Amino acid sequence: MKLKEKICIITGGARGIGKEICSYFLKEGAVVCIFDMNEVEALKTLKEFDEVFGAGRAFFFNVDVTNGQSVEGSIEEIIKRLGSIDILVNNAGITSDNLILRMSIDEWKRVIDINLTGTFICSKYVSRHMLKQKRGRIINMSSVIGIKGNAGQCNYSASKAGVIGLTKSLAKELASRNINVNAIAPGYIETEMTKKIDEKYREKIISMIPNGKLGTVEDVAKAAVFLASDDSEYITGAVINLDGGMGI
Repeated sequence: MKLKEKICIITGGARGIGKEICSYFLKEGAVVCIFDMNEVEALKTLKEFDEVFGAGRAFFFNVDVTNGQSVEGSIEEIIKRLGSIDILVNNAGITSDNLILRMSIDEWKRVIDINLTGTFICSKYVSRHMLKQKRGRIINMSSVIGIKGNAGQCNYSASKAGVIGLTKSLAKELASRNINVNAIAPGYIETEMTKKIDEKYREKIISMIPNGKLGTVEDVAKAAVFLASDDSEYITGAVINLDGGMGI
């Protein structure tokens, strides 16, 4: 098992990509702490994990990643209960698409707050403990849109480009203490959201992907396991483009 007894935090872990990352980490022997505000979905996910992996392997914390007190308090509780934090996956994120002339300031701020500031806040408080331990892994979820940009997604693109800058800077700050910081930049992934895309637009998207298909949540989870494990020991400050070649 690549992550045996590693204590992990996955933000936005109640469903979608975050849930799949939690599942793969559990398969690899990790203990998983889910940070999410969707209590109904999180408790449902927790019940599934308890049935498959056994009780005491996954925990839920109702955390708003944009709230420093909420994040810091939950991290301190994890340290008291479990003793350490070995891996942080900053996965929590939202979209609120609109053309810039129609985009409200609130739409801009909300996406930046959750996607970028939330990543900063969680990294800030987790890195404090990782520095004491002199070890750790931080994995940030960016996007191909943060690299290429996309019409109607100024807020989302800016937030995910910011995540890349944060990743590279934090990697330089923490590398001397054996803490690796990397990012995953998924392209279009098969999720509940992409299943609702109009078929003609879906075909247009696929035509732009050299690999000829959408990615899966499993693809993202496998990349996260790699970056969380000792297999990636000499990788830091990297951005893995998980997009079927779309970003070429």
